[in-house]
Order: sequence, then C-alpha cells, then structure tokens
Amino acid sequence: MSRRTTGPAIEAEGLTRSFGETRALAGLDLKVPAGAVYGLLGPNGAGKTTAVRVLATLLRPDGGQARVFGHDVVAAADAVRARVSLTGQYASVDEDLTGVENLVLLGRLLGLTKSAARQRAEQLLAAFGLTEAAGRQVKKYSGGMRRRVDIAASILNTPDLLFLDEPTTGLDPRSRNQVWEIVRAVVAHGTTVLLTTQYLDEADKLASRIAVVDHGRVIAEGSPGELKSSVGSGTVHLRLRDADQRPEAERLLQATLGGPVQVEADAVAITARVGGDGSELDASAQAARALGELSRAGIMVDDFSLGQPSLDEVFLALTDRPAVPVTDERDELEAAR
Repeated sequence: MSRRTTGPAIEAEGLTRSFGETRALAGLDLKVPAGAVYGLLGPNGAGKTTAVRVLATLLRPDGGQARVFGHDVVAAADAVRARVSLTGQYASVDEDLTGVENLVLLGRLLGLTKSAARQRAEQLLAAFGLTEAAGRQVKKYSGGMRRRVDIAASILNTPDLLFLDEPTTGLDPRSRNQVWEIVRAVVAHGTTVLLTTQYLDEADKLASRIAVVDHGRVIAEGSPGELKSSVGSGTVHLRLRDADQRPEAERLLQATLGGPVQVEADAVAITARVGGDGSELDASAQAARALGELSRAGIMVDDFSLGQPSLDEVFLALTDRPAVPVTDERDELEAAR
C-alpha cells in the first residue's frame, strides 16, 4: 500500500552541523516537493553530502529541524528510515557475489521470502538490462553495470524517497544515459529523488527544481529555467580569429554588456553574459551592439552564438567559482575542513 503524501517530501529549517571547528551546515533551509527529482548542487565543501547524511538519519544535526514526509529525522528516525533509501558514490553491493545473489540477499534481509526475493531480483535485473549478466560476479561488471545493480538494490523495497549522491561519477556517457533513464523510471512510479551531482547538465536534464548550496546554506533555489533567467537573459559565445586580441575583446565586452566575461581554455574563446548592464535592450540587441564594438575595434570574430545561460554559468555567477567535480564523498568533508 502506498504511503506517499501530498505534502513536501523534505522540510528542513536552520540545519547546522559542525565537524570540530568547521561548519559544514550553517542554517540550511530546504523544501523538496514530493514526486519529482530535486537537485542539490554546490562546490566542494558546500555541505551537500552532509545534508544528505542528516536527512537520511546517518548524522544528527547540531541544530535546526528536518522532517521527511512529516517525520522528524531525529525524534522519528525509524519512521524516516522505513521510507527512504540511499545510494552513495560507491557501489554498496558485494563484488564477490553475482548480481542476482546480491539482490536476493538484500531482499531476504528486508524480510522477503526466498521466492519473493528471487522474483523481485529478476524483475529489477530485467528492468535495468542486466538479465544476461545476472549470474556473473559483480567484480566482473563494468562501472555502469555496477551502478545500475547498486540502484536496483536501493529500490528492492520501492522507497518513497531515494537519495542519489553523485550517482554517475566516473561513468561514460552511455552509462550515464542509462542511469538517467532509471532515475526517470523510478520517479514515474512515484518515488521522490534527491539528487546531488557534479554534472550540471545532469541536474538540468533530470531535476524539476534545484537548490544551489554554498558554505552550508542554500543561496539560490528554483527551476533550471528560473535559475538561468536570474543571471541574465542570454549568453554570448565567441571565437576570435587572433588569440592576441582576446584581452582587448574582454575589455570591450565587459564595457558593452556590463556583465561577467569568462575566458575559456581555448585561447580564442570567450563567453559573456548578456543582460547585465541594466539596459532595456533585449539579449539579441545587446549581442549585436557588442559585435559592432568589436568590429569597430578591428577584432575579427570567426564564430558567434547566442543562447540561454547554462547552469555552469549560473553556478559561476552565484558562487564566484566554477563547478568543481567531487570525486569522493569524503572529499567534501575534507574540503569543508
């Protein structure tokens, strides 16, 4: 019987958590609607993993309150655990067991009968495209296959809330796409997903709402479109003919557009935000004006495009630093220290 509610899946107010003298959470407020993917983004040490561990009842907060489907994560931790599941950055399955053995074992530990555990394991392996590999040891799986069987283990008993902490770290593009399809399928069956990710395009594709966390607080929240609109109406991408002219092009773009200008690793590439000068000109008109200024200065542009800001640019605007991949959930605690 479904226990899902129409209220928020998560409500957190003023959460604090310290490790020694380091404050990982510094008054975090969060409200996650039920039945969708909610993204949690932030640089290394921002507090994302700490927040997930507190909400999953693995850490006690020092202050503030958090409720999962109305249950307090401290006072009613058992009730919270009955409704959630957590998939961390590393596979939690036994590599010496086969795929089906792992799922049957976990099913038995969850209280399923032997036949029910076997049936559920076979059902999930088929759904995740792992039937042919079911009888092989997990240590012989590819990274994408390990991640899929790990997520399968997390939903043996379909949770109301699934925490996915960096679910596609280290995976190739094809495996990432497979995991994305799994996440969409899980949500389609009614599970809420709280996703932390180092890939901003992943949050853009999966999450209906996103919270940007920095220094243990939420500094921005909204749909991907709302967050993009908050930092400007568009972004200009330029490729210059002469790399030596890039410093002058940066100066002119800054003066003309009034927004941040970012140089790329490519010596002739520049990205500039449109809509930051306070004028009433729309993005295309501002971009045209900027191109005119470059032309008058004798700066040749070989390629030009105007588009909506990316989440990477939102992230940079909000945190004053680019997104830095988190390769280990322990890195976040180390970065916080």
